[in-house]
Amino acid sequence: MTASEQDTGTARILRGLEDGRASVRLRAALAAGTAPDPGFVGRLVERCAVEPEFSVREMLTWALTRHPASSVVPLLLAEVRFSGAQARSQALHTLSKIGDRRAWPLLTPALLSDPDDEVARSAWRAAVVLVPEDEKPELAAVLAAQLGRGGRETQLSLSRALIALGETMLPAVRAATGDGDPRVRGHAIATERLWRDPDAGFEFAVEEAKRAVALGGAAQEGEEDRADR
Repeated sequence: MTASEQDTGTARILRGLEDGRASVRLRAALAAGTAPDPGFVGRLVERCAVEPEFSVREMLTWALTRHPASSVVPLLLAEVRFSGAQARSQALHTLSKIGDRRAWPLLTPALLSDPDDEVARSAWRAAVVLVPEDEKPELAAVLAAQLGRGGRETQLSLSRALIALGETMLPAVRAATGDGDPRVRGHAIATERLWRDPDAGFEFAVEEAKRAVALGGAAQEGEEDRADR
């Protein structure tokens, strides 16, 4: 392929990334990853911030992982620091796929508890991949402090992140099983049960946790009634 033909191919891929048809953007992202070029990196990162289709975003992330981390990671770190929610979430997701430990200092408690659920979930996934071994207990404590947060998908993501830390997470999760908030207590119990029996599934663990919380509450009320007599 001549330099002129290569330039034409590069321009075609870059145009494809901006096409109004998702199928064309998907093919362009695939092509960008199949034939990596330094000229693609910035545009791929920019497209991640605005791409509405999940499958295309996944292909953009794959394409970025095919390029040298030295050129990709700094741009992703800048996205996490300064951009909007989708850009930050996708950048964190891509960083978790690349697995470059330079991103670890960025995963502060503030980012791990970001009010946007998608950003927080991406941060949790990245954190459990990038955390140094000796910092796992501290990460477990930060994650466990958010037990009870959000809906089913968010809670499942948090449980999976905690379980990915291994036995390190057990002290923080077990402490939360005694929390005064039923949502926190139930989520902690479900997480611990899912840890013990991964094949049971999250829904089963949640239902079991609800029963445990209800029984615990009934027992506490009974003790209070006896104390009042």
